[in-house]
This record gives sequence, C-alpha cells and structure tokens, in this order.
Amino acid sequence: MTYNAHFEKKTFLFKQPSGTSRGVLTEKYAWFLSIQDSGGFIGIGECSIIPGLSPDFVDFISYESKVSEVCQNITYFIDNQEELRFFPSILFGVEQALLALNAKRNNTEGIFYNTPFTREEKGIPINGLIWMGPSQYMLDQIDEKLAAGFSCLKMKIGAIDFEEELNILRHIRNRFSISEIELRVDANGAFKPSEVLEKLKRLSEFGIHSIEQPIAPGQFDEMKSLCTLTPIPIALDEELIGIYGINEKRDLLTYINPQYIILKPSLHGGIVGTTEWINEAEKLGIPWWITSALESNVGLNTLAQFASTFDNELPQGLGTGGLYVKNEESDLFVKFGELFHRKNRY
Repeated sequence: MTYNAHFEKKTFLFKQPSGTSRGVLTEKYAWFLSIQDSGGFIGIGECSIIPGLSPDFVDFISYESKVSEVCQNITYFIDNQEELRFFPSILFGVEQALLALNAKRNNTEGIFYNTPFTREEKGIPINGLIWMGPSQYMLDQIDEKLAAGFSCLKMKIGAIDFEEELNILRHIRNRFSISEIELRVDANGAFKPSEVLEKLKRLSEFGIHSIEQPIAPGQFDEMKSLCTLTPIPIALDEELIGIYGINEKRDLLTYINPQYIILKPSLHGGIVGTTEWINEAEKLGIPWWITSALESNVGLNTLAQFASTFDNELPQGLGTGGLYVKNEESDLFVKFGELFHRKNRY
C-alpha cells in the first residue's frame, strides 16, 4: 500500500508560565503529521519536542527539514520505521498517525487499543503535577489538585530556594499523611553530586515516594552509587534519553539498578522503544510508569491508550491536557485523580 503525508506546525501557549529547573516554559511546539492511505483513510499524529531535552531537536530548521523528508517519503519510512529510531518524537508521530489510520480502517475511529480504559470501564490513576514558581503559587496549585481529588502529587523542585521547597512539602505533610497523599518530586537533574545525598536525606523526612533524576544524566558511576545509598527511591528519566539499542538499555539498567524508570515515548524511542524499555525493566524487576512530554491532547490520547495496555497500577504522568490556552479536542477527562476515556464526548 502507498501513502502520502503532509505536516502542520502548531504552537501551544501555556495558561500559566510553567517552571522547571531548566527554565520557564511559556509555549510549546509540535508538528502534526497527516498520513493518508490509498483507500482515503487519514490518521493524524503529533511530533512534540522540548528544546534542550528532545534528543532529535537541534534547531527548528533542521527538525522541520526532517519532518518534511519523512512526509515526502512516508511510504518508505512506514516500511522502515527502524530508520527513525534516532528521531523518537518523529517516530512517535508516525506511530500515532498509523494507529489512528488503522482504527478508521477497522471502523473503530478513535480507539487504538481494546482495553478496559478504551471500553470506558475504568480510569487510569495519574499524578497531579505541581509546577515550580513562587511558594504561594505552588501552594495554590497543591490546593487545587487536592480539591480535585488527586491522591498522588508530583512537585517540580530544584529551581527555587531549597528551604522553601522543604517548607512546601512540610505544608502538605502537616495536612495529609503518607497513606492519604503520595508525594513524588522531580529534580530534572538539578542537584550536584557533592550535595545530593544530604538533600535526599532532608527530603526523606516527608515520606517521598520517589525522586526523578536527582543529578544530571551521564554520570553513571555517581548515579549507580546514589541508587545504592539513597534514602528515597530514585526514578531515572533524562538518563534514558539517547539510549537506542536493546543491549545498551539492558546494560544501563543492570549497571545503575534504579528503583524506578519513567518513560516518555517522544523522548525514549516512540512506542516501540518504550516497549523495549518496559520489557528490559520488568526482566530486572524495576517498576515503571509512563509520562507525557507535554504533548497536546492528540499525543496525550495515544499515550493514555498505550499505557492502558499494561497491567500497571502505579499513577501515570498523563495529566497535561489542561495546560494550554487552546488545546486540541479530546476524548479524555480527569475525575478524582484518574484519567478517563469517553468516545465522542464533545
């Protein structure tokens, strides 16, 4: 079968500037692939990038040139998706579009996998994300998430004063016990190896479930040692970016032996690459969860459906659909800290 494709670049504006240890995000860029088969069926997928983090993004000109190349030769790249392994966000966009296209062929439009989630029988537990900013802004976000029924909160740390961050965590724990609220923190590699262990000890006073990427990636010996000594379970995230081969994935997980890994298909190899990470982690008994890379509702929908194919009760990081001033329409909605799918709810 032959295919044709084109793309459209879109910019999404954040409702509120969203702070991380790498800076403040005010807008998000994505390229939407539209793939049509010879039967006239069309599927759309999202190529979503985060400058400074996405391994396949150097600058806008070269990235868009690659997207254009894929569209111009879409039949070839569909038949040879392995060649997109080093372009995980573009590969994920192609995978999404093909899932959407196949669903239309099978008269199940919008349903990519047959799971209890897509059958509207159950939701996916997700964490409520707390962005960095002034302490009052972070406290307001926490109150909003708690009022919405979230029982798992993920807080970005590493940008404001560490003592302020500890006070915010103390504020939560003074109101809610470990059994009531699960707390995750994400340092995005902000801590120095010389200081990280002491900071983890102080964070451990608040019953933290896990900390994502406490030190910058690429410091394999330091991370291995840290995972052995840490008082808080460590989840690798950025550490997994740019690792493409199965043997390399197995070697990294075996050597560092983290307590968790966190997977973003746009960063970690698309659906096929993420599945490889999951298979290798499960062989080693390493739990995992899936997180969005700030995709719009198009990518988020595929992520949620993909995550629902696994028997994983850990809260997933899939609650970004409300970040943007104007998002794509979605069959997803959040209720009491869970993500649900409802076909044609608009």
